[in-house]
Amino acid sequence: MDFDDRAQLDTSQVEDVGGGGGFRGGGLAVGGGAAGIIALIVALIFGINPGNITGGGEEPTGAQPTTDLSSQCKSGADADQSEKCRVVGVVNSIQKYWGDQVQGYTKAKTTLFSGGVQTGCGAADSSVGPFYCPNDKHVYLDLSFFDELQSRFGAKGGPFAQAYVIAHEYGHHVQDLLGTMNKVGQEQGAESGSVRLELQADCYAGVWAKNAVSTGFYAEEFTDADIKEAIDAAAAVGDDHIQEQAQGRVNPDAFTHGTSAQRTKWFKNGYESGDPGRCDTFSGSI
Repeated sequence: MDFDDRAQLDTSQVEDVGGGGGFRGGGLAVGGGAAGIIALIVALIFGINPGNITGGGEEPTGAQPTTDLSSQCKSGADADQSEKCRVVGVVNSIQKYWGDQVQGYTKAKTTLFSGGVQTGCGAADSSVGPFYCPNDKHVYLDLSFFDELQSRFGAKGGPFAQAYVIAHEYGHHVQDLLGTMNKVGQEQGAESGSVRLELQADCYAGVWAKNAVSTGFYAEEFTDADIKEAIDAAAAVGDDHIQEQAQGRVNPDAFTHGTSAQRTKWFKNGYESGDPGRCDTFSGSI
């Protein structure tokens, strides 16, 4: 995963608010359940509505100072050297691709935070994982999640695993713009609309990956090793894998994101076809 050194980064698409958003009170109202903290992370890993699990009345304490990324992240060469600049490069590439594909595309900003953040969907802390908030059309990401992806979920990690996570969240933004998100409720289950929505976002991530070099931000096509990082990450956050880890059994009635096999399948579908039209997860079997 090598950025074109000459590519010019647009840092206006990413803001870094740091760790200035601590919480009063108990933070997120996570509720009970056998899965504990893993269930909390699963609830919003690649999810779309953190407002459903925020506690009432919690507010971040103090201001959230924004770090100026423009002085650090100027070119593709910077993206190859810095994690935050890499996020900028990935976001720039993703939005360049979808901007050319979706009529009337509007850019969604990525907010990097540490610990906690106030969003248009409510207060959130880093335990919820990356998520897209349709109310303010932002992607929220605590970079410590990528350590969790390896240490807790058993993924191998790597730069392209990170890119896959970000591309998945922007898949939700595309769904929001196209109206797909509004057609899906909060139901759970192996064939539910929630699962189909998540699998489509995985497919959209694969489509971007296939077309990323055409956006001008990458020096060359992604390698097989890069794609394996994404597939490994997708498998690590399958409902069945996480349920087995958390409670020693699998309950398809509680699925919200799809199995490891489904998540890797739909990412591959998108990557192998490079065509958003091949990402119809709402027709037929998944």
